[in-house]
Amino acid sequence: MATTQNTYELTYIVNSVISDEQVKDLVTRITTYISDAGGDIIEVDEWGARRLSFPIQKKRNGYYVNMYFRSAGTLIPRLERTLEIDDNILRYMTLRLDAKMIRHYEESKTRRAAEAKEAAAPAPAPESAPEPATEETE
Repeated sequence: MATTQNTYELTYIVNSVISDEQVKDLVTRITTYISDAGGDIIEVDEWGARRLSFPIQKKRNGYYVNMYFRSAGTLIPRLERTLEIDDNILRYMTLRLDAKMIRHYEESKTRRAAEAKEAAAPAPAPESAPEPATEETE
């Protein structure tokens, strides 16, 4: 029996009190959890440490991670339970992307790649304008 693979966006906030190495381990652990459960990771985007708009568990800052992946819908309750149990995850939100959201994501990804390519290319040298002639006075 073939299960349908949906595309999901998962955003979660990690407690910023833990070290950078622990944050990297946590991100790797969640990514591995999804992969081991049969999911395909599309992109993991670490936004970094940011100030929260309101305190969560008396914390003012958090490390944001946004990821896109494909998996069966049966994975989501297990994944959210894992995120709920982890004390270093302050908040999380999982969205199932519909066709319009997927199209928007792919267009923005293409646009970001084009902008990065444009920024990496050296700018053409401006044409040098002829110097104005100066009149010599005797």
